[in-house]
Amino acid sequence: MAETVDAWVALGANLGERRTALTAAFTAIAKLSHTRLIRHSSLWASPPLDADGPDYLNAVALLQTSLDPFELLDALQSIELTLGRTRSYRNAPRTLDLDLLLHGRAVLDTPTLTLPHPRMATRAFVLRPLAELAPDLDIPGHGTVRQCLAHVADQPCEAIPETST
Repeated sequence: MAETVDAWVALGANLGERRTALTAAFTAIAKLSHTRLIRHSSLWASPPLDADGPDYLNAVALLQTSLDPFELLDALQSIELTLGRTRSYRNAPRTLDLDLLLHGRAVLDTPTLTLPHPRMATRAFVLRPLAELAPDLDIPGHGTVRQCLAHVADQPCEAIPETST
């Protein structure tokens, strides 16, 4: 196995029992082989961006993993399928979306995976949960989470109290 790296994953859901889906995803991620779920953000609500449908619940998770980026992506997509994700069309409403944001300092651009995630530095629903956990995290080619947040101040995204849906 390769050395262990920090990996960041964005989670989102805007169909069905959104909170239940995210909780189930955290549980499934914590059970991945060669991977530890270190911590995750609280939940954040945001309207769909460049898409239709109900509001999303979003979060991010920090993992330590010795899986390579492609193995981790496959594992995340398997969790999506297990928890009922369908891919009917690009940006369709979804019961669960797991996006690999960062895998160590890897910079990749392949047909199946781009790291850092190509839109993470321009999405408040990713940056606000990230800032909760790691405001000084560097996004290669973009600066820190805190610096990127300044460019998405106009995008609505609100923290959700623990007991609210």
